[in-house]
Amino acid sequence: MTNYRFKQDLPDLIHPKDYSSDPQGRRLRFQIRTTSEGIEILGDAMRPITLEKLLEELGAETIEQMLCG
Repeated sequence: MTNYRFKQDLPDLIHPKDYSSDPQGRRLRFQIRTTSEGIEILGDAMRPITLEKLLEELGAETIEQMLCG
């Protein structure tokens, strides 16, 4: 089961101009890097549930998430 941790700050990969160019809200953006602990995936999505499901299916042990709104 994937653990969720809430963070106060994470970089934005989706910007305000992106919303008008994707009115259906399907856009996902990723940054992938290797660290001494393995692979780190930073993702941002117009619909967070889509990103959460994808990361869970990839086997993420922990998903760090920022609450906004």
